[in-house]
Amino acid sequence: HPIRQMADAAHQVGAKFYVDAVHYAPHGLLDVEALGCDFLVASAYKFFGPHVGILWGKREHLEALPSEKLRPCDSSLPWSMMSGTPNLEGIAGTKAAIEYIAGLSQLPETVSLRERIKASFEAIEHYEKNLLNLLLAGIQETRFKVLGITDPNHMHERVPTLSLVHPNHSTETCARYMAEQGIFTWSGNHYAVPFTEAMGIEPEGTLRIGILHYNTEKEIKRLISALKELDAA
Repeated sequence: HPIRQMADAAHQVGAKFYVDAVHYAPHGLLDVEALGCDFLVASAYKFFGPHVGILWGKREHLEALPSEKLRPCDSSLPWSMMSGTPNLEGIAGTKAAIEYIAGLSQLPETVSLRERIKASFEAIEHYEKNLLNLLLAGIQETRFKVLGITDPNHMHERVPTLSLVHPNHSTETCARYMAEQGIFTWSGNHYAVPFTEAMGIEPEGTLRIGILHYNTEKEIKRLISALKELDAA
């Protein structure tokens, strides 16, 4: 989505702009200043950490937000947003996940954490896009339909998560078949009911396939082979 343009349009009419970056977080670098948003949320479990929710917001907005808190808690940030003892072990796990991503850059620790994270995501995006292009080429040889961007010139506008439908097989049948092959996908609406309703694909939804930096070309080829076998069944 053109987040910056959307944020600017919201601000022109006096609205606050909120970004749900939970699914983008493991695939690309987040830059709240470049996005121009007022709030951004994500979850560490999506980028290989524990189940910890993350909220970023402009200080003036966070300070103005009413919040439910324990009476003894300070009214200033961050205590006004906390309902008691922080989730210290979850926070430590989130820090470790961030350091893991930074370590993928293989840059020395003398380089700033932000620069190492930036270099890691540049490598991640390049690697994942190559796997995605391979997968899309294989899918084009089947009757599966991709609901989303497939134009090679617009690959920078999407993440490597595909939503598929098949003319003859339900998405649940497809997911079960893939599981039998040791390939783990997901069927359903993926918490995006407004989308599946608008597309007229309820209650089946789509077959979702996700690629990450730890996947290999060999795995993608095995996935394509399984999709072709299912398509021919």
